Amino acid sequence: MSVVATQNTKVSAETETGGVKNWKNPVIYTVLALLSVFLIGIRAPEKTISLGISDGVRWFQAEPLQINPQVYGWVAVVIMLALAAYALVTTNTGKLLGRWVAPLFWLTFVTGLLVWAIGSTAKPSLSLVSLLTGAVALSIPMIFGSMGGLLCERSGIVNIAIEGQLLFGAFSAVLVGSLTGSPWAGLLAAMAGGVLVSSILALFSIKYLVDQVIVGVVVNVLVSGLTGFLFARVLQPNAPTLNSAPKLPGFEIPVLSQIPVIGPVLFDQNVLVYLMYFVVGLIWFALNKTKWGLRTRAVGEHPKAADTLGVNVNRLRLMNVLLAGAVAGMGGAFFTLVSVSAFNSDMTAGQGYIALAALIFGRWTPVGALSAALLFGFSLNLQFVLSILGTQVPTELLAMLPYLVTIFAVAGLVGRSRGPAAVGTPYVKE
Repeated sequence: MSVVATQNTKVSAETETGGVKNWKNPVIYTVLALLSVFLIGIRAPEKTISLGISDGVRWFQAEPLQINPQVYGWVAVVIMLALAAYALVTTNTGKLLGRWVAPLFWLTFVTGLLVWAIGSTAKPSLSLVSLLTGAVALSIPMIFGSMGGLLCERSGIVNIAIEGQLLFGAFSAVLVGSLTGSPWAGLLAAMAGGVLVSSILALFSIKYLVDQVIVGVVVNVLVSGLTGFLFARVLQPNAPTLNSAPKLPGFEIPVLSQIPVIGPVLFDQNVLVYLMYFVVGLIWFALNKTKWGLRTRAVGEHPKAADTLGVNVNRLRLMNVLLAGAVAGMGGAFFTLVSVSAFNSDMTAGQGYIALAALIFGRWTPVGALSAALLFGFSLNLQFVLSILGTQVPTELLAMLPYLVTIFAVAGLVGRSRGPAAVGTPYVKE
């Protein structure tokens, strides 16, 4: 009895203190805080940053914020050192860190780096509204792509083919948009192109039970080669008629667009951004509040149990994979109907893979994937903004920025993020 009591007491103590001590985050915080002492503290630039906040709002005019990189840098360093010390002490006592620690640390670290990077440019002056507006726009392909991946993976199908869906959506949009002179026809064609790519994924992964990861990679290579060939042989020689699509229109929403800072960012955008709001909201509602969503989640977690209750597992998976292709295809339309009016080989530049990372980082939820895609879009836009401002950071490192953010974001979730239990596993009805 005494042995049992001792074991129960030990288990109870481990439960209260969080179990095994996890030193990963405290060590990361400590290393980054110490590096920040030398980078954004000691080596902080001397130029004052001018940050505009009233652009795009007619009734609200304010002087740009003046930020001293040296003062802000040392404030950020002190906060990070304090958080790192708190994390080390808390972990040493066996307690779990509060949920507020990680967001506060990373917010401080990222803003400190941002102030240092902007302060080191030739002209440290920019508009916060323009920076955020560009970030939202550049996030569109990754948001639609992650939503397409979400529809597949919550029903048990690994969607590595997001890159191919985006790329073929962009190709289809410019081709049909150029022939018809209508960006709306191009948008529908982009959706159809995404569905076509998804049908290949569905055919081999659901019907022929081929490894889903391998199928996705092969589809991406196939689409890349096919669109590259058609671009060189068909689009480029006939650019005026086949590779010059009109752009989707943009408009501002009255009243909402005049909210300071967030108004111009969220409500004075291209029509594809407003479609993104609708699609993300619809997927969230359908996934969490409808019978279809319940069945989709059940098929992704335990397909045999869902089959026992009368759900046609493979038919639901097929429907979701095709629907995912249509959603991802809309993201592909961004490249040729919003960003530019012409198609180029491999113009998606790996954003399909970043969309997949956003899905993982967002823990397979619509809001989480949306937030992660916005983060990656911000890093992508920051690369362009810093290049224009003339930063001292090497251009090669700037080009790596979105991918570095993706790697660090996903690596931080290793061991703590679990996808649907049945994802990647073909279902054969017995």
